[in-house]
Amino acid sequence: MDDLNRRLIALLRADGRMPAAALAKILKVSRGTVQNRIDRLMSEGVILSFTVRLHPEAEPGRVRAIMSIAVEGRRAPAVMAALQGFPEVEAVHTTNGRWDMVAELSAASLEAFSRALDEIRMIDGIASSETSLLLESRRF
Repeated sequence: MDDLNRRLIALLRADGRMPAAALAKILKVSRGTVQNRIDRLMSEGVILSFTVRLHPEAEPGRVRAIMSIAVEGRRAPAVMAALQGFPEVEAVHTTNGRWDMVAELSAASLEAFSRALDEIRMIDGIASSETSLLLESRRF
């Protein structure tokens, strides 16, 4: 991963629909270079997909949170598999330190959020958890 790829990825993170010609102008390279780089990053599995990222205010009633999870023994693969089955779980990250995993959660309402928490806490292999509601988010 060279500097040009890192700058290209940063621009695509900010706007995945930016045309190759606009990316090329900003990066001061040819449009063909940009398109070849994107194609190579995709074929190598560096770029997995392009997606839509909504502004948090686009869904004002949505409840979002971070759940820190401690896992019993060697149950991490089973816990990870169980978490993938919950539509409220947007992402799971393995970590070091006090917590073994951090899950990003999102639910349509507090009631749905509470139900999801109750079910997640019952997953076999979760020793303990701590959940914090997200009040404001900024992505850079």
